[in-house]
Amino acid sequence: MSNFTSTESAVLAAIDEEQIVRDLAELVAIPSVDGAPEERDAQQWCADRLRGLGLDVDCWEIDVAEAQRQPDFPGMEVDRVDALGCVAVLGSDNGGQPALALYGHTDVVPAGDPDLWFAGDPFSMRIDDEGRAWGRGTCDMKAGVVAAIAAVAAVRRSGVSLAHPLAFHAVSGEEDGGIGAYATLRRGHRAKACINAEPTSKTLIPAHAGALTFRLEVTGLAAHGSTRTRGVSAIEKFEVVHRVLRDLETRRNVDVPSLFEHLDLAWPLSVGMVASGDWASTVPARLVASGRYGVRIDESVPAAIEAFESAVAEACADDSWLREHPVTVSWPGGMFAPGSLPAGHELLDQVSQAVTDVRGSAPTAFGGPYGSDLRQYARAGIPTLQYGPGDFNYAHAVDEHVLLDDVFACSRVFALMAVRACADN
Repeated sequence: MSNFTSTESAVLAAIDEEQIVRDLAELVAIPSVDGAPEERDAQQWCADRLRGLGLDVDCWEIDVAEAQRQPDFPGMEVDRVDALGCVAVLGSDNGGQPALALYGHTDVVPAGDPDLWFAGDPFSMRIDDEGRAWGRGTCDMKAGVVAAIAAVAAVRRSGVSLAHPLAFHAVSGEEDGGIGAYATLRRGHRAKACINAEPTSKTLIPAHAGALTFRLEVTGLAAHGSTRTRGVSAIEKFEVVHRVLRDLETRRNVDVPSLFEHLDLAWPLSVGMVASGDWASTVPARLVASGRYGVRIDESVPAAIEAFESAVAEACADDSWLREHPVTVSWPGGMFAPGSLPAGHELLDQVSQAVTDVRGSAPTAFGGPYGSDLRQYARAGIPTLQYGPGDFNYAHAVDEHVLLDDVFACSRVFALMAVRACADN
């Protein structure tokens, strides 16, 4: 580590690694899958933990129905009738806008078949001999949540005087659109800068692509399988469209900006679900396919949608059956626009220096191929980048895990940033 000021040293010394492990185990044990009642429980856990640290906590009921009626609502892919917001502020009596907000989402994606998790129950955290913590949400992104809370706790515990408030934003619903961050920002919570503690594989992510969920409905003509030429297979007609979408993906991945050149595919187009047919010996009359469509960093969501729908329309125009029975395209669920830190903003250098001071080497900045809540904070005028514990290749994966040493190091980076942004030095 570098030479630190006495204030910085006091805060760094107050990081409680054992408490981080306990917090992570408790939070992982809450199966806060999107749309499940436990989403609220995880948010309540954060509110209780932060109140226990003596922070000023705003914990409120999110009016989901009212939020959905707004024209800029970011979308939602699961049924959710209620949600809980949670923002905590340290040094609120100083007045003014927080100089820094740390961000974390508490919702997780489904764990899938528990028998595939060799580490055991995905919602019971296990720690192996190499210091890796296993379980759903350990990487994406409950480790980031507890690392941020530990940093805030260290500032509080050290008794360092704050010249400006420090905030922590805990949100839910990030994975399926971002209702939690949307509601938090609509409530008026702001900061001069924000660090999103998503897993970044020891890199900095100042920009990310967008992502949209598409749905295709393909019409065919049913017939007995023994006379299949009298029918029109919706599966075969989907193949026509799928080939065109593969070509679209190729065209969209030409001339990738430098931040995204490390990716083998910066803006992927992936079909994730296909359902067709109702009897083995019947030509299928309908097919429904859903997937994920990457939005380029340099385009708007409407422009990305227009490119996709034009490609599907061209595929239909070139096929005699689809000309008369065009494929229906719809856009359910989350609408993840691209997002980025303003070019040349000082936050990138500040976080890079804090990482270098803690870890001993400078991080590289890359663009992320996925969507996140960074874009909502950026849209609200809050300069934001992503830096947090975990390798994003293990996010959403079976046997998701995180190195505890990475969690501890990130917590120290957050604490150092908190001191440098908020403390009276």
